[in-house]
Amino acid sequence: MTTTIDDAEIEKFQAMAAEWWDPNGKFKPLHMLNPCRLDYITTQIAEEFDRDIASETPFAGLRLLDIGCGGGLLSEPMARLGAEVVGVDAAGRNIPVAQAHAAQSGLEIDYRHTSAEALVAAGEPGFDVVLNMEVVEHVADPLAYLTACCQLLKPGGLMICSTINRNPKSYVMAIFGAEQVMRWLPKGTHEWSKFITPDELFDLIGQAGLEPVDRMGFVFNPITWSWRLSERDLSVNYVTASRKPG
Repeated sequence: MTTTIDDAEIEKFQAMAAEWWDPNGKFKPLHMLNPCRLDYITTQIAEEFDRDIASETPFAGLRLLDIGCGGGLLSEPMARLGAEVVGVDAAGRNIPVAQAHAAQSGLEIDYRHTSAEALVAAGEPGFDVVLNMEVVEHVADPLAYLTACCQLLKPGGLMICSTINRNPKSYVMAIFGAEQVMRWLPKGTHEWSKFITPDELFDLIGQAGLEPVDRMGFVFNPITWSWRLSERDLSVNYVTASRKPG
């Protein structure tokens, strides 16, 4: 079975596994970004599947895959909204952390130490939604990885994929700023050469068999210390939505 797992990338996240739920730890940037991510994710799913986000469990009946689930920062809110959630991560140390936190939260989430390619090879039943957040910049072969994500979707399914743009600004913000100045992340967490521009990602998504339908930027405001969605500014962090034909 072929794999797009980059062992060096996995080791980085193995070392940080115990800190997933510490809002002031190494994953502080994700905790800060999470409300903005959830706003985009829930809006896209609700629109695609005609769900009332104001209802108690609007995603009931939807099967959702969270790839690169980490400690469960997205898996848990998706489960609370009623989705049947499978969370997978190639970094094995993340899974016990995610399982323990879900148990403490009274949530049933199917966490597995595996990869997208392994799920495809095992004949995993299709998902209505695949969350693919901040993963594609860490894999060895982005096209093969996105193709596996497509194969895991049911016809008509939705993939939401976020990553980091590749330009001088993203180097200053995501690597120099976040890793060296603010020290939010350990040095070497990201490799600028692996960042993907929005046009490149749209092209890869299309090659993988999906139809891109939307993209937005995640913009950080250093004055209010908060994130917001932007239709125009995709210069650093951004997110896309794409649909599997059928």
